[in-house]
Amino acid sequence: MLDQLRRLLSDLTGASEHDEFALDDHRVAAAALLVNLVSADGVASESEKIALHDVLKARFALDEHETAELIEAGRRREADAVDLYGFTSVLKRSLDAQGRAGVVEMMWEIVFADGAAHELEDNIVWRAADLLGVSDRERVELKRRIAARAKPLGAAEPA
Repeated sequence: MLDQLRRLLSDLTGASEHDEFALDDHRVAAAALLVNLVSADGVASESEKIALHDVLKARFALDEHETAELIEAGRRREADAVDLYGFTSVLKRSLDAQGRAGVVEMMWEIVFADGAAHELEDNIVWRAADLLGVSDRERVELKRRIAARAKPLGAAEPA
């Protein structure tokens, strides 16, 4: 009977029995927020897609398969969303202050993956940080730190 109920709920939510991540998993909320950010400026660059993969894999200690599954779960979650609150509310309930700041840090890593911050991306990070309870001071400090590490587009690799 429980299996039938699970199948019914999976059918209703569009989730597969083989999904590795629950819809209320904070990792899915973070992935959805990052997926939203990747396409914010209208161009999902290859560098942003690679950064999305690498950031999620490293932050959540996932293997390649799990990372691909998480990104797909994030895409589905983001496609159903109408605003950032759906993601940030899960993150705020699930993570402590340091974890929420880590999400903002991941966002900046995505923003600077292509070498520059677009104003729409900056605005999304600002709104998400506010909803996550990350102070303006901490948000700006994280931005400065990640921007300093970011390689501008067209910059040569050190010899």
